[in-house]
Amino acid sequence: MKPLIIFLSVIFCTSLFSQPNSRSLQMVSFSGKGYDLGLQHGRTLKNEIASIIAAWKKNTSAVLKKNADEVLDDFYNYGNFEQAIQQWTPELYDEVRGIADGSGQSFNDVLVLNLLDEFWVYVNNLNNHHCSGVGVPAQGNQPGFISQNMDLESYTDGFQVMMRLQRTDDQPEQLILTHPGLIGLNGMNETGVGVCVNTIMQLKATSHGLPVAFVIRHLIQSTDKEKILDFIQTVPHASGQNYIIGIRGEVFDFEASADQVVRFNPMKANGTVYHTNHPIANDDVKDWFQEFNPKLPEQSRPTGNNSYARFKALENRIANAPEVTEMMVKNTLRSRDDQNNPVCRTNMQNGSGYTFASIIMTMADKPYIQVTSGPPDESDYQRYDFTANQ
Repeated sequence: MKPLIIFLSVIFCTSLFSQPNSRSLQMVSFSGKGYDLGLQHGRTLKNEIASIIAAWKKNTSAVLKKNADEVLDDFYNYGNFEQAIQQWTPELYDEVRGIADGSGQSFNDVLVLNLLDEFWVYVNNLNNHHCSGVGVPAQGNQPGFISQNMDLESYTDGFQVMMRLQRTDDQPEQLILTHPGLIGLNGMNETGVGVCVNTIMQLKATSHGLPVAFVIRHLIQSTDKEKILDFIQTVPHASGQNYIIGIRGEVFDFEASADQVVRFNPMKANGTVYHTNHPIANDDVKDWFQEFNPKLPEQSRPTGNNSYARFKALENRIANAPEVTEMMVKNTLRSRDDQNNPVCRTNMQNGSGYTFASIIMTMADKPYIQVTSGPPDESDYQRYDFTANQ
């Protein structure tokens, strides 16, 4: 079945930067792992999970012009993701079961929250996916950073959560950006391993691969560099995705599709990587998105597309800077250099995407995270430290 193509109009705010102000994320802390961890999550955020599931269904019904429960049935007929989740990350599958039981919601309603990218693949909508990511390796006395604006649909506003997973005997403490019912959007652990992501809808997908949220969480709970790099390059990927991975000051960027994983390295003197939502190194492109194939001459690709415009904005700001500082990263994530295609997106309350949160993970001797709730030009970055560093 050819995926349903939905085109949404996207309206961007053209106003100048507003003065940032305080806008808090909800902070939660859980311990353990697997089912028990999910059970805590579900019980603690029970009301919020019910609310975001209701919001997801309302948004899905409105966009697809079809009852959300019918859409959900069709989605699960289209893809069987449970087998790969149980094979590669069984404890995370149990965690989702625990979230469902703890919140009193159906397993399928909670699972779809954790199949964010896979549902986007099913819908085949390019227009709402506008995450912008930057990675900066450590140089001299300057620590490394990985960062991104996490852009989601507008119904998620108000559900921003910072989740702390306490250290266990075999896993480090983790700080994870998420929303209720979701095991993770991105994050970092106390050893300085973190991951940021960008959807690449044009790349081939498979319903038999490991979904993005589960790849993210596996990476965040890992500490061994070689195992991390092996996993991202060998696990079967369900959805086209770009992963910016920070490992204690080093930065790696991989474009993953159903059939291959290709490293992207701009080869800049400052070592930076930057990415938006189109393939740059990976040519494993869907038949109906061949115009985005990076092997095509530049004049044959849709370089006026939103993703290309944001990529150019990131590149212009950081690619050739002798040194990339934390403030430069913040200013880049707050930028609206192309007013029609800004890196920072306001929530226009019209169903289109917006910057759900902006995150900067600093890989210093004592790693820490800074996050905004909502667009970073509307809210201050709030700092979160690991327990051992407080």
